[in-house]
Amino acid sequence: MRILVAEDEELLADAIAEGLRRETLAVDVVYDGDAALEKLGVNDYDVVVLDRDLPLVHGDEVCRAVVAAGGETRVLMLTAAAEVPDRVAGLALGADDYLPKPFAFVELVARVRALGRRARPATPPRLERAGIALDPARREVFRDGRFVSVSRKEFAVLEELLRAEGAVVSTEQLLERAWDENIDPFTNVVRVTVMTLRRKLGSPPVVATVPGVGYQIP
Repeated sequence: MRILVAEDEELLADAIAEGLRRETLAVDVVYDGDAALEKLGVNDYDVVVLDRDLPLVHGDEVCRAVVAAGGETRVLMLTAAAEVPDRVAGLALGADDYLPKPFAFVELVARVRALGRRARPATPPRLERAGIALDPARREVFRDGRFVSVSRKEFAVLEELLRAEGAVVSTEQLLERAWDENIDPFTNVVRVTVMTLRRKLGSPPVVATVPGVGYQIP
């Protein structure tokens, strides 16, 4: 999943982003509403973690813009105001979920993942193909019943390939879904990640390269 964190408390925003990256999620960060609208205009996000009290452009306006765009992006609104009328007002704007500050990070992760599942076509809790089994919740990978230790990025790439159900996934799509905006679009990081993933999964190889197009698990 690709997440946008829009939070004006920079230390909190960076902490949320780093924690979500440890959960194998691709995360972009902005600190005001104007920057949030700019990112939303050029990138597709599964979930926006949105502080309601953003400067420059209020979080309410950002939420309205997401809803008006009519896409699949889900909004998790954060605020220090925890009273029921505040939560109701936030949800009335079109937010999909509402989390008052302070919050437990494990709850934030659970809510982000739940919203991400709603933003994408439903998939089984365990992804399986060609002898590969991947458990997104436990972050575990097995090849023919053998546990395979993979890095966070290898896990994210493998998850995208399995979700494609045999379709080809382009290098650009993998960069979009498994990395954030800071990645160099001309890097060979996808090729290197796929190469190490193939080695770890063992023989016979299951990740195929489609020259000039991308990768697939047939």
